[in-house]
Amino acid sequence: MCRCRISAWVRGSELPQGGSYRLLTPAEVAEWLQVSELTIKNKYRAWGLKPQKVGRLLRFRERDVVAYLNSNYG
Repeated sequence: MCRCRISAWVRGSELPQGGSYRLLTPAEVAEWLQVSELTIKNKYRAWGLKPQKVGRLLRFRERDVVAYLNSNYG
């Protein structure tokens, strides 16, 4: 995913009001934040990202990731 699209998401120009409820895998979040998937799995609690469990799988709401980015880097 290109950085220009990511920065547009962070600014909220492509998201509906309040963001999207789309669920992202740890790999997708890792690509978005440009860190490893293992870092996401180890640090999401410390960063305050709220996980959604789908069975035993870990998922993150897109709007929660956007809110985290806006509050910490926005």
